[in-house]
Amino acid sequence: MISGKLFLNSTLNRNILRNLTSNTIKRGASRSQNESTEEEKTHFGFQEINASEKVGKVHKVFEDVATNYDIMNDVTSLFIHRIWKDIFMHRLAPTANTTLLDMAGGTGDIAFRFLNYIKNGKCENGCHVVVSDINKNMLDVGRERSKKLNLDQTLISWKEANAEMLPFEDNSFTAYTVAFGIRNMTHIDQVLNEAYRVLQPGGRFLCLEFSQVENPILQWVYDQYSFQVIPVLGQIVAGQWQPYQYLVESIRQFPNQEKFKEMIEEAGFRAVSYENLTNGVVAIHSGFKL
Repeated sequence: MISGKLFLNSTLNRNILRNLTSNTIKRGASRSQNESTEEEKTHFGFQEINASEKVGKVHKVFEDVATNYDIMNDVTSLFIHRIWKDIFMHRLAPTANTTLLDMAGGTGDIAFRFLNYIKNGKCENGCHVVVSDINKNMLDVGRERSKKLNLDQTLISWKEANAEMLPFEDNSFTAYTVAFGIRNMTHIDQVLNEAYRVLQPGGRFLCLEFSQVENPILQWVYDQYSFQVIPVLGQIVAGQWQPYQYLVESIRQFPNQEKFKEMIEEAGFRAVSYENLTNGVVAIHSGFKL
């Protein structure tokens, strides 16, 4: 009888353990399924949205502003953006055999400066720039501008691509630039990882982006101009204020100088530094693949 009871108890225990294990697995699978269905969140200006929506929303913004993009840059920055971009190119200081990937470079501002720089420095040998952008409308504007400027088309090419999934081989470029574009990308860490991947050892990452003003008085003036004036200028010049409202909001959502420096380092870059321009309205971030 004792052995029978032990057998019965043992059988019951195994059944209970089996049921408990089965229920635990089911609950775990259920949690995993629920978690997988929860959309990752990100920001679109001051709005919180599903991460999967951001690419489409940002694409629509730049599709809408493409034809007036350069004019609005002049108007809203009082032409200062031209100085920032000139300084940016001088910091890159390209030499012979520089192969540059200019990401989010649609309308060609950085690429054209690159071509002028190597021409004036007589170091065109082996140089080439690939202008890449996720937005075809922006690239179309850039292509037309390059033809009107009579630039050497053998030194420049255009590629529609997502910065988070670049269609280029590892170690393809000696330099990677992105100017006023990275803050509009959904997964900045993945963008930085891809930049690192496509750069050759010794290659340089250089980013020009709006940043954080440290002086509180200047910050207040800057905020008033950004939120009260820029959208109005967008309505007057481009016939729409919403894209420019988003653009000024996106600046406030972008990491400050120190935080972005840490992100660049986390992607593997070394000798990472930044330089503030116009009291931190914009900053140039630099890093090397060593």
